[in-house]
Amino acid sequence: MPDDMTSGMAYLVDDDAAIRDALPWLLRSRGIACRAWASAEAFLADYRDEMSGCLILDLRMAGMTGSELFERLLERGCAMPVIFLTGHGDVPLAVNALKRGAFDFIEKPFNDNELADRVHEALQYEKNRRRQDGMKAAVLERLATLTERERQVMEHILAGKLNKVIADELSIAMRTVEVHRAHIFEKMGVRSAVELAQRLSLLGPPGSR
Repeated sequence: MPDDMTSGMAYLVDDDAAIRDALPWLLRSRGIACRAWASAEAFLADYRDEMSGCLILDLRMAGMTGSELFERLLERGCAMPVIFLTGHGDVPLAVNALKRGAFDFIEKPFNDNELADRVHEALQYEKNRRRQDGMKAAVLERLATLTERERQVMEHILAGKLNKVIADELSIAMRTVEVHRAHIFEKMGVRSAVELAQRLSLLGPPGSR
């Protein structure tokens, strides 16, 4: 598997040959690996869901535009941060892209240091996002091991109820609640109700899990 499939990398899509020559050199001089494509169509043909990094995308290109490529990637569930490069007069388009979740847009001609700094920040953002996604997946995997009854008991635990109250409300013995509590903590890899709540908070509000 190529390195760019597993680690951060800047992907540049720009139909301006001068930009494709200069920008990868600039980024590599700042320690950022970079690959370049001359068109949105060419990038889309090579795109794989496993690709990790940030996308530097020219807003206006012949054929498929940067905006159109951005929409196509969103439809595929791509969450890579996107930095748009735009000329004067493209600001309304760029603002719309930001509203759709783009990381930033930078006007041409751009300041080298400003662009390199933003690419670094985008790569760090992507790294953090993937780590969070991995942690959520691990919690969901543990959650899937709970029985229906254990889930019921867990919701009562998260509501701060004592074992006796849980037993009364679920019409089961208190000893049974204690056993369920022990199994829940073991399966979720936690030692307390506080840790359990903290772990589940990674998944967002209760209705989302």
